[in-house]
Amino acid sequence: MNEIILKVENLTKKFGTLTAVNNVSFEVRKGQFFAFLGPNGAGKSTTIKILTTLLQQDKGNFYLNNQNDDIYIRKNIGVVFQENVLDGFLTVKENLLYRGALFLKTREEIIKRYNELKVQFEFESFENKQCRFLSGGQARRVEIAKAFFGNPEILFLDEPTTGLDPESRKMVWQILDELRKQKNTTIFLTTHYMEETNDADYVVIINKGKIVANGSPYELKETFAKDVFKVVPNNKAEYANYLKAKNITHKKIADSYVVYGKDNRECLDILIENKENIKQFELIKGTMDDVFIHVVEGGKK
Repeated sequence: MNEIILKVENLTKKFGTLTAVNNVSFEVRKGQFFAFLGPNGAGKSTTIKILTTLLQQDKGNFYLNNQNDDIYIRKNIGVVFQENVLDGFLTVKENLLYRGALFLKTREEIIKRYNELKVQFEFESFENKQCRFLSGGQARRVEIAKAFFGNPEILFLDEPTTGLDPESRKMVWQILDELRKQKNTTIFLTTHYMEETNDADYVVIINKGKIVANGSPYELKETFAKDVFKVVPNNKAEYANYLKAKNITHKKIADSYVVYGKDNRECLDILIENKENIKQFELIKGTMDDVFIHVVEGGKK
């Protein structure tokens, strides 16, 4: 098992009478893809601001490589915020070179690192373009490159693909996957796109300042998002009577029935018992969206 890179212990932050973060504890391991989820106002952004030293907690503590010195932490993390923080009137190259001056001592070192990032993040074709003229996907690539200038051990990504088209989102994730494979970089992600968490190593869900669920995507889906199946029967009345007689939870949608079995075995039994009356069927796998809705909204539809 990889060593712990980030340890959070009993973190608490209040704003007046509001407890934004309430006694939160978790661990992130080196090289891990860690997803931190929650609805708006759950405490995600407050937690990230504390972990990136932008906000002081009221209680508790956190450690990066067993150290909690702000200067050490800032030197060893990268942050990509939801909002664009590039200077729009500077070129891509100028933005990154100014960033590099914060980490490296000589111009030669800065130029060398810039050239490495230029190739790695594939922005040679627009390095001399002012950032205000970049597309959303191009700007995101540059912001990740900027956050990566100092070779951070952990990269905090606060909803990095919000507002991007599917192609740009795919490109951003290809870059992030390469960083994890090549550099063993730890990824700490918050996102509103639940499908982006499917490949996470570990997920923590926070709501109203408290952690309400945690585990791998598989574990969470097994617990909170059971598989269901959709059936189109040959004889609708006969199939409806069967479901009613067996007291099986279901929902009728047009010519099909969405059936909610207690578990996969019961679903299989239902299919076998009605095999002569099934025109077509489809297995619908539980998703992280289902998990999120169940955990945050108590399973309300």
